[in-house]
Amino acid sequence: MSRHRLPVKEQVILTLELLRNTLAQMFLADLLHISQSTASRIYRRMLPVINEALILTGIPIEQAASDGRAILIDGTYVPTGNRPAQGQDVTKANYSGQRRCQCLSIQVASTLEGQLLAISPPVPGARHDSAALDLTGWSQILAENHTPWIADTAYIVHGARTPLTKKKGQERTDNEKHYNKEISSIRAHVEHAIGHLKQWKILATGYRGRLTELPDIIAVITRLELYRLGW
Repeated sequence: MSRHRLPVKEQVILTLELLRNTLAQMFLADLLHISQSTASRIYRRMLPVINEALILTGIPIEQAASDGRAILIDGTYVPTGNRPAQGQDVTKANYSGQRRCQCLSIQVASTLEGQLLAISPPVPGARHDSAALDLTGWSQILAENHTPWIADTAYIVHGARTPLTKKKGQERTDNEKHYNKEISSIRAHVEHAIGHLKQWKILATGYRGRLTELPDIIAVITRLELYRLGW
């Protein structure tokens, strides 16, 4: 016999399973003895509830950028597939030639130890990481606070400390090689933070829902990750 009402705990578990493992709604509905449509309604109802419950979790990027700490920044993407949109060519806007897929781009900030600090709102996947930093407003925040930050060469125009680029016709000196090695070893920590983030399969394997809902989903996952880390 179907149950049309679930305890709040099971509603939260259903929502987290859909985010973490992208299990089919029908599969979870069968496990919980509810209909797929009920599972969908629970998921959309619980997302803002979880977000509100974690509203005080973490610190804003403005605070992270202003407290004197050095931070790491890198861009990553959320595969989306083709999505129709009103009044725009979403296929063109979200197609990343570098990644060869439809996606949205997000910026990720972490500590030098690789602990997540913040995730930006998503921007169209066709944007280069440097342009994405401008669109999210992070470049202005970093500049205004004179924040020391480390990134790859995509961000060199924004004043980040990046690996040294090789000059045409010249070999790198031993000091330059050592510098690049040190910068790369530090930058690896933000890549680890992104790797942990992509354990939320809804961000890693391809988002299939409504694009208008994705910013809220990213916000919820950000707060869940920061809660896990104890921010």
